[in-house]
Amino acid sequence: MRKKRFNPIKDKTSEIMEFLMASPDMPQDENLRFKIELSIEEAVDNVVRYAYEGGIGWLEVGTSLNEESLILTIELRDAGTPFNPLEKDDPDVTLPAHDREIGGLGIYLCKQMMDSISYRYEDGNNVLTMTKRIDS
Repeated sequence: MRKKRFNPIKDKTSEIMEFLMASPDMPQDENLRFKIELSIEEAVDNVVRYAYEGGIGWLEVGTSLNEESLILTIELRDAGTPFNPLEKDDPDVTLPAHDREIGGLGIYLCKQMMDSISYRYEDGNNVLTMTKRIDS
């Protein structure tokens, strides 16, 4: 896995995004790239905004590509407040925006655009893993 640790993460969302999207593992297809980039941006933004008080903490991000199955894996790891974003109920997108609860739309979009998303708390770290098949 190609990884990099950003420390501190305050005001580094664009730098983190540039690192991930420049990965040689990323597909060339613009539609796939859009879905992946939007999903990564939502996940990174959640860590930057909520994991650490004032954004003072680290985020390690990485990508890998399984050459046989053409599955792209993106991993985000931080030592912030333990939080599983997948436990939050999906928003009711049939309701008008002003009638919906605040929050949860970003992770909902990630779930829709990626093939899988998983969370685990391991060795004092939040680990969010997203996968996307890139041959379609």
